Amino acid sequence: MSQSYTPDLTGAPSALTKGTALTISDIGKPLSQATFVIVDLETAGGKPVDAGITEIGAVKVRGGEVIGEFRTFCAPGVPIPAFISVLTGITDHHVADAPSVASAVREFLAFANFESGDAPVLVAHNAPFDVGFLKSACQKFDIEWPKPAVLDTVILARKILRKDEVRNRKLATLAQFFRTPVSPTHRALDDARATASVLHGLIERVGNLGVHDLEGLQTYNGPATEKRRRKRYLADGLPELPGVYIFYDGNNRPLYVGTSTNIRKRVMSYFTAAETRSRMTSMVELAQRVDAHVCASTLEASIRELRMINELRPTYNFRSRNPEKTTWVTLTNERFPRLSLARQSHLPDADRLAIGPFANASNAELAVLAIHQATDIRQCKERITSKTSISPCVLFEMKRCIAPCMSGDVTVGYQEIVSGVSSALVGDDVEVTNKLMTRIREFVELEKFEDAALIRDRMHAFEDGVYRSSRLRELTSIPLIIAAQQNTSGGWDIHAITHGRFAGAVSAPVGEDPKPYVAKLKASIPADVRLPTLVSEVELLLNWLGNGLTRLVSISDGHTWMHPINARIRATELAAS
Repeated sequence: MSQSYTPDLTGAPSALTKGTALTISDIGKPLSQATFVIVDLETAGGKPVDAGITEIGAVKVRGGEVIGEFRTFCAPGVPIPAFISVLTGITDHHVADAPSVASAVREFLAFANFESGDAPVLVAHNAPFDVGFLKSACQKFDIEWPKPAVLDTVILARKILRKDEVRNRKLATLAQFFRTPVSPTHRALDDARATASVLHGLIERVGNLGVHDLEGLQTYNGPATEKRRRKRYLADGLPELPGVYIFYDGNNRPLYVGTSTNIRKRVMSYFTAAETRSRMTSMVELAQRVDAHVCASTLEASIRELRMINELRPTYNFRSRNPEKTTWVTLTNERFPRLSLARQSHLPDADRLAIGPFANASNAELAVLAIHQATDIRQCKERITSKTSISPCVLFEMKRCIAPCMSGDVTVGYQEIVSGVSSALVGDDVEVTNKLMTRIREFVELEKFEDAALIRDRMHAFEDGVYRSSRLRELTSIPLIIAAQQNTSGGWDIHAITHGRFAGAVSAPVGEDPKPYVAKLKASIPADVRLPTLVSEVELLLNWLGNGLTRLVSISDGHTWMHPINARIRATELAAS
């Protein structure tokens, strides 16, 4: 028999158990419109992997109203221990004709209906226990677990109730504190009913703390400061669309750049207790306005976020504190070139030979040592001119350098050395790798394993630099790529990429022919202007193109392209055969 009671749900933050997440449909949903399924299990003891469930009880509530209840015994497949029977009152006799655990769990999941458009939040008191048994049963009986968001009333009670109010967070203690209509009895449905009342009591306690929707459930960690709550007006008028948002202070200085699939709802979250990062608290207190830039897709939003952070250097973005300057290995532009390290956030110019970017300078230096070990390119730091007069160093005596610093016939072959290094820097790494592999084998035969490992590390750093620069270079060499990916609504997000740089996007609604949208996008692309391109932007586009969901629509005439990851795998397979 259902019971009905309506607590105050005008404002209600909560706390999800670790490792759960809300879906996009949950974001911004008022708690008064949210559906909760409160569940309680009785078991025959043992571990969750045994799936020894004896009873399942559940209550479905929405807006404080009980809209459904569920209860069933289960045949656990094992005898019920005497002490469990004393505790719960459930004996082997009660479950003799009960459905199997598999059938009972399927019936419960059908009752909860987690796959619906209004996916409920699963609630339990000490959720790891109940959810653990349910998940183990699903795994044991080959039932798909729907992965609902999970709310643990134990965790919520710890954050809301003071120690001087309740001596512990047991269900019986909380039920007594909130004077629930039903007391817990170690029977599934009674305990689920008591937990539902406790949930509503906890929600009422935090109704004035600033979190009013499900978005605050996942990271609720105490009340938001009054100063933050007063800033909620900054989200007024912002679009509920994907894009980029920028917080500014009173002097029009950018504080923070972010991206979201729903700008308004994401900005609203900064003014609630859901935002627990201390630096964001400081940022919000300084903020005086928020600007929004609507984008056609999440990819466009991510690209524009990268560009804005690089351009504006907002105070509270980590990337602003550590500018995206990557390390490259390149040849110097002089009469007798040598290897050098260069740091920059953009890709090197098309006419500048380089490999990278490297994760750090140490890896770049290992790659330099690899090239030095495999070639006779000069290693000195001096700039050699026609007037230079320098005595050759010890590398000349070791026949590791032809000493271009000397005049005469001895320098004739230096351009051939530079040519070989240039080939390696544009992707032809076979000669360097073969020489290093030969050296590794020699050390292994001599049982000099540490020396072999040192050369191996240098070779790997060099190969990684060649690979990363090759995949970037291939994409940036193509004047135009049109690619599309299906969005969550069933339509197509269509993107244009010119020379490795995002050039535009358009969305084709579900059910409509995307070809006119492709033509419209092509017509909107400006003339070929080779602007400096951020390394992070090209790599983001490469990852998007190669994620297995993106379809190549068209490519510039005379060009072919295969994602470098797949191409490299294919090359490895051919080499092995």
